[in-house]
Formats: sequence, structure tokens, C-alpha cells
Amino acid sequence: MARYTGPSCRICRREGRKLFLKGERCSTDKCVLVKREGPPGEIAKRRRRAKQSGYAIHLREKQNLKRIYGLLENQFKNYFRIAERKKGITGEILLELLERRLDNVVYVLGIAPSRKSARQFVNHGHILVNSKKVNIPSYLVSQDDAITLKEKSKKLVLVESALKEEREVPKWLSFDKESLQGKVVAIPQREDIPVDIKEELIVELYSK
Repeated sequence: MARYTGPSCRICRREGRKLFLKGERCSTDKCVLVKREGPPGEIAKRRRRAKQSGYAIHLREKQNLKRIYGLLENQFKNYFRIAERKKGITGEILLELLERRLDNVVYVLGIAPSRKSARQFVNHGHILVNSKKVNIPSYLVSQDDAITLKEKSKKLVLVESALKEEREVPKWLSFDKESLQGKVVAIPQREDIPVDIKEELIVELYSK
């Protein structure tokens, strides 16, 4: 399955909720959900008005989480299987793994305007982890890891634009705007992950 390359706002309209696929822009009046209500297309609107089955509700929650982090179906399944094998609450472990992805950390630190841009930054070799180049977006950061940009990359227009946004860095990370260096202070817990997702529905979906 190929990665979706169409308009990001169309996905939010389809789900009827903000997935913050364009980062902080989604919190402004420019968000498409402020201007337009309902999913795109007449057929989609009729389907949305119809009562959803239990399976459909569970499926939509999984789709939403998958789209927030920009994952393909097989990638998402692999994360779930890993979470399932670990001790603890499967849904919370799944969110922890997704939050620890390097592309997500780059976005959350405020270095990139969106997760999609953060993934490109990593792919193009702009990001260093413990002073070593890492170009794998799915790389899982660990406690005490230091994340920064290559010296030449610090002057990128997208980086400068992203840093102007007032974005709150979660307590499991720290970030120095002067040196543009972030650090993983701790492994994220559920309360540190502000995604509007009912992860227990996803666990129930895969348990069927």
C-alpha cells in the first residue's frame, strides 16, 4: 500500500475531527474544519449520518491514530504486535512507542511544523541523535538521547518558521532554543501524550 499523498485536510474532514496533520496551523482559523463541516463528497456525508456499527467505531479510532502518526497499515500492525508482547497496558504501550518515533520527537520539540515535515527532515539527514546522523523516521529514541540539527540545517526556512510558533514541549522532553538541542528526559507516559484517542478501542479491534 502506498503512502497517502493527497490533501491532509481531506483526511480531517473524512474523520470529522482535527488530527493536526498540519501542525499548529490546525489550531488557527485556517483549519478546514472551521470553514467546512462534514466529510467531502455526498456519499460520505450520507454514510456519516447513518448509525455506525461497533466495528466501524473501533476501526475509525485505529485509522485516526494511524493517520496522526502517518503510518501505513503494516507499520501500525507491527507496533501493535510489539506492544502486545510487552508487559503492561497494551494500548498505552502502543502510544508510547509511537510517541518515541524520531520523526514525532522532532515535531514535538518544535523543530518542524508538522509530523510530515519532520519525517522529511529525518529522511534527508538533517537530524542528529547523540551527535550521529539518523535518517530513519521510525527510530525509537531512548532516555538521555540528545536530538539536534546538523549545523547547516539550523538555517532552513522551515525550521526558522517552526521555531517561531509557541509550542509547549512535553515534560518527558527538554529543548534549548539557543542551541536547538532536545533531550529525552524520560520515557513518555499516557498522561504525557495529548492525542485524543481511545486506545482501548484499538486493542479491542485487534482482539476480535
